[in-house]
Amino acid sequence: MSLDRKIGIALSGGGVRGISHLGVLKALNQYGIYPNRISGSSAGAIAGALYARGYDPEEILEIILKTNYFKFLRPAISWTGILKMETLEELFKKYLPENSFESLKIPLTVAATDIKRAKVVYFSEGELIRPIMASSCIPGMFDPIAIDKHYYLDGGILNNLPVEPLDGVCDVVIGVNCNHLPVEHNIKNIKGLIERSIIMSMNYNVYSRKDKCDFFIEPKGLAKFGVFDIKKAREIFQSGYEAASTFIIENPELKELTIKKQKQKV
Repeated sequence: MSLDRKIGIALSGGGVRGISHLGVLKALNQYGIYPNRISGSSAGAIAGALYARGYDPEEILEIILKTNYFKFLRPAISWTGILKMETLEELFKKYLPENSFESLKIPLTVAATDIKRAKVVYFSEGELIRPIMASSCIPGMFDPIAIDKHYYLDGGILNNLPVEPLDGVCDVVIGVNCNHLPVEHNIKNIKGLIERSIIMSMNYNVYSRKDKCDFFIEPKGLAKFGVFDIKKAREIFQSGYEAASTFIIENPELKELTIKKQKQKV
């Protein structure tokens, strides 16, 4: 591998399960692997933005743990959602004060779904915070986010692993999915059935793009955690870290990339 190979990493959505991305990034960094570009949907967009801003993965975990996300939400007087995300803008500004893609230390692309045009839109320049909010706007729960007279919902609806912005730009693409679904022999109620069906749909969306990745990291069993199960944040982080550490050790080509990147820094 040449010394100037560009590494891209695509981070899936998955609610609080996206905290596992931070564990994966920690493991990659410890082995000397640092992405040159990042793309993400939903939780992957949030994790990717904070990491691209320059925060350490463990520092981002602490930010998440100490932030009472729900106190920033307000009821929506609307037929399109039960909560408004608009009040989250001030919270994001605390940690992303420059509020622009250009201010990030690593180029970032986030995916969102244009609900009226029924298409994926990729944001990578200009204002940063509203595209992140759009990318993580869960349908039915949050009012759509308006940007330039278009209305957006969660990027994971149509593209939960946005590798396309990295294709042809990066030499090596690492995909990370935080929604691995274990075999379930006993679905106990309709809630479990609906949740499992949604995750199956999300994962079909992800797996259809798996072949575009040179490496695909998927911590096992994360779908057992709820989308808002913040009390399990440290456990989820550790699952990502352990899965990525094992993956790196078991994949000689990725370990070789590690060596090349380390040599490039010397």
